Amino acid sequence: MPAETDTPPKKNPTGKNFEGASSDELMAALYDELHRLARRERWSAGRPDSLQTTAIMHEAYLKLYTRENWASREHFLGAAVTTMRNILVDAARARLAIKRGSGERGLPLEAAKDVAGDGGGDHDLVRLDDALRDLAEINPNLAKLVDCRFFGGLTDGEAAKVMGVSDRTIQRWWVSARAWIHSELEMTG
Repeated sequence: MPAETDTPPKKNPTGKNFEGASSDELMAALYDELHRLARRERWSAGRPDSLQTTAIMHEAYLKLYTRENWASREHFLGAAVTTMRNILVDAARARLAIKRGSGERGLPLEAAKDVAGDGGGDHDLVRLDDALRDLAEINPNLAKLVDCRFFGGLTDGEAAKVMGVSDRTIQRWWVSARAWIHSELEMTG
């Protein structure tokens, strides 16, 4: 029996679409990309020391592994990004619960687009998550698009595949979603 190593599995060289693939197959084939997404999510949460990249990725996998028959690579990555965001938000909420009474600080409109990218901290991450949950109640497609584009770093084309719509629809939705989130963050700031 060969010794196990700590090196990640290689990407699928065939470029297979992965339609109907299991979580295990996708995890093995997309390990490097998932690791990159987890690292991006970790840094965008503003607390890179709170959770390790691999721990975030593996926790997300544990939440997704029972799912079989994924529609595509993009579908799996979209679900993984959403799961990673939820893991980080849960960790931020737990840290904030420890610091009750610390109060939330305002967020100017100009900074709203940079909440995740500039490490806005636990409060900003939780506020953004709350805004996304409110948006999901109004328009689930827009909320899913924000997960794909903002948190997952997917392109218009990749997001269109994940959501099963045209690139042009994604572009229209993206304008609407950004405007709604900016407005919501300004009102709650």
